[in-house]
Amino acid sequence: MFDLFRSRDKAVRIGLGALLVLVALSMLTYLIPSYSTGADPTDVVVAEVGSDTISLPDVQRLIQNTVRGRQLPPEILPNFIPQIIDNVITEHALAYEAARLGFQVTDAELADAIRQNIPTLFPDGKFVGRDMYAGFLAQQNLSIEEFEADMKRQLLITRLRDVALEGTIVSPLEIEQEYRKKNEKIKIQYVKIAADKYKAETLPAEQEMQDYFKANASKYTVGETRNVTMLIADQAKLEQTVNPSDIDLQRTYNQNQEKFRVPETVKLRRILLKTQDKPAADEAKIKAQADDLLKQVKAGGSFADLVKKYSEDEGTKPTNGEISVSRGQMLPEAEQAAFSLKPGESAVVKSSIGYEVMQVMQHDQARLKSFDEVKGALAGEWKKQRVSDLMQQISDKAEAALKKDPLHPEKVAAELNMQVVQAYNVEGGKPFPEIGASPDFDQAVTALKKGEVSQPVAIAGDKIVLGVVTDVIPPRPQTFDEAKDKVKDTIAQNKSSAAVQKHAQELMDKAKSMGDLQKAAKSMGLEAKTSEEFNRAGTVEGLGSASYVQEAFGLADGSVFGPVSTTDATVVGRVMQHIQPDLSKLPEQRVAIRDELKSQKGRDRNALFQEGLREALVKQGKIKYHQDVIKRLMSSYIGNS
Repeated sequence: MFDLFRSRDKAVRIGLGALLVLVALSMLTYLIPSYSTGADPTDVVVAEVGSDTISLPDVQRLIQNTVRGRQLPPEILPNFIPQIIDNVITEHALAYEAARLGFQVTDAELADAIRQNIPTLFPDGKFVGRDMYAGFLAQQNLSIEEFEADMKRQLLITRLRDVALEGTIVSPLEIEQEYRKKNEKIKIQYVKIAADKYKAETLPAEQEMQDYFKANASKYTVGETRNVTMLIADQAKLEQTVNPSDIDLQRTYNQNQEKFRVPETVKLRRILLKTQDKPAADEAKIKAQADDLLKQVKAGGSFADLVKKYSEDEGTKPTNGEISVSRGQMLPEAEQAAFSLKPGESAVVKSSIGYEVMQVMQHDQARLKSFDEVKGALAGEWKKQRVSDLMQQISDKAEAALKKDPLHPEKVAAELNMQVVQAYNVEGGKPFPEIGASPDFDQAVTALKKGEVSQPVAIAGDKIVLGVVTDVIPPRPQTFDEAKDKVKDTIAQNKSSAAVQKHAQELMDKAKSMGDLQKAAKSMGLEAKTSEEFNRAGTVEGLGSASYVQEAFGLADGSVFGPVSTTDATVVGRVMQHIQPDLSKLPEQRVAIRDELKSQKGRDRNALFQEGLREALVKQGKIKYHQDVIKRLMSSYIGNS
């Protein structure tokens, strides 16, 4: 089919590879092409849908992509595998049913879909070439035929789902009810009980902590730690040891003179009166105004004041109309005038956008900056480049020397003018002495064994660090003294949470009996606040998202609700008032609400249709599960988790 796009142009844009890889990977999350593995077909088929087969390698590849995309830990993979298989089967079942109902996708329709979804395949309207396209697909274990079959399948599924959506009806009553739900507002009174409000009252006694520690000793361990000798190269210190000679700088200057050429520039100020996008009849009036402004300038009028009052160039108003330009930065007519006028001269210049009152302040000819002018900058650049090269050399030499002799890092550091820092009992993810937190260096040393050397790692402050592991200390149980602070915090937190819930319930009971949340809160030393009006999607000042108090929208005025847990507190509230929406604004939102409800109904109908279709095809024998292959697949992941 792709011969429709055949082109002699074989140029391939750099971005095509990445895009095609991305498209192929994303399609694999729901498209499962079949291909031969060379094994016995009965051993590798997970399921059959009509004449299509879903193979074991296909599902394994999909699982791998799912793990990468969602970062699922291996131990929970077995819970997701049945869902992954069901999703694949559902896609094939929908395509099967669409074909059975007579839906078709022509080559022309497929070609148009590919053009729309992957426009980079057709730079300047020409296909990049079948050979290169096939090569990119081959990197994903896909052929052109498989890729296009998958595309056709998705087009069929989309058409089938569109039919379900087209048959969805949303009544005026449903639209009004949804409008009311979206736009109804409430006002509440609420009391926040901070998560640690009662923490001071719940501090545990020494014996209580010891008892808790004994009962939960397995929770308190010291993970594997390492002793690491770190060697640090500091670019700032190294810069102090290198200085270029005048000969070095002169050579650099001679080799890079183009960098030091200053173009011809003009410093000027301008007042712009636009004719662009204005009636042609106004031009004479604008020209007369420009001439009058020029007279005022020549008579000694304040250019800055005239700019602020009359100029239509918003870009130069903050600088009182002043700009510095080189050739090629202005409209041709304006540039000719700017570079022709002498400093102090003024003129009115007509350009394609309007009339400019221009006054030249300074005119500098193109020139080459002298060596003395750029010597300081050259020295700074030379030192940075030199030190950068030295840092690389030092880190390479240090790594090689440490690998050869890991027992004497101090000797290596002395020879290379590096700082030595000892890090004892370093845990993964914890800061290092001297350099602080460094995820890259942490990763570099975490898996090392005793005597092994890390790769050099760049860290903050223009430094490079590498380390040699001098000891690996295995995990061990913590002593009570080591775990005491954690035990204390855990017990206090548990007690505090229980106390908060107890007092929140007490507050609710009092508020209901007294009929007044504010009085109930005051009697318990708490403060009640009253919110502004908010809707379901809004926020409550001092509380956060309205999602915390969604319950309140369904309660009558005066009702007490809660306790509600937020990120930092427990909340008890009282509904003060419901504010009904303005129905006169319903027409403005009717179409959007209708389409939203229609989409939701369509999704619901599709879900029911998919489930019913799958069950029906199983009964008809059109869907066949190969349970032995599925069990073998599940076992392989359970065994690896």
